[in-house]
Amino acid sequence: MKKTFALLAGLAVFATAPAFAQDDFSGHVKARQGQFRILAINLGILGGMAKGETPYNAEMAQHAADSLVAVSHIYEPPLWPEGSDNMSIDGTRALPSIWDERDDFLSKWDALGVAVAGMQEVAATGQAAIGPAMGKVGGACKACHDKHRAPNN
Repeated sequence: MKKTFALLAGLAVFATAPAFAQDDFSGHVKARQGQFRILAINLGILGGMAKGETPYNAEMAQHAADSLVAVSHIYEPPLWPEGSDNMSIDGTRALPSIWDERDDFLSKWDALGVAVAGMQEVAATGQAAIGPAMGKVGGACKACHDKHRAPNN
């Protein structure tokens, strides 16, 4: 009886392995979503200044731009393990195209890095310089989101 129970328990573990697989990537998904929240917060600071919704502050603008650059330097591949797309797990809008078209995805991440580096160069030079730099950053974000992120339902 004990052997039968042990065998059934073992089979139950293997039979439910796919259910556990979703949890395997929860840390990865949280990390990349946190990364994008940091980007959004800092873009919000800069966007508010560019639009005149908040007073321009050169020091704060520079810190926000520096944070964007820091996030863009995070080595992406560990945050995007294959199988952590929206068709495989819940809680993400990452499309399978991220893995199917990996070079394109990584080139778009690199383009974001170039755009935020441009922001970093001009953030402390005045409110007028932030708007055009924001356009470039927004364009880099949009290019990736249009191709590799599912719409918000």
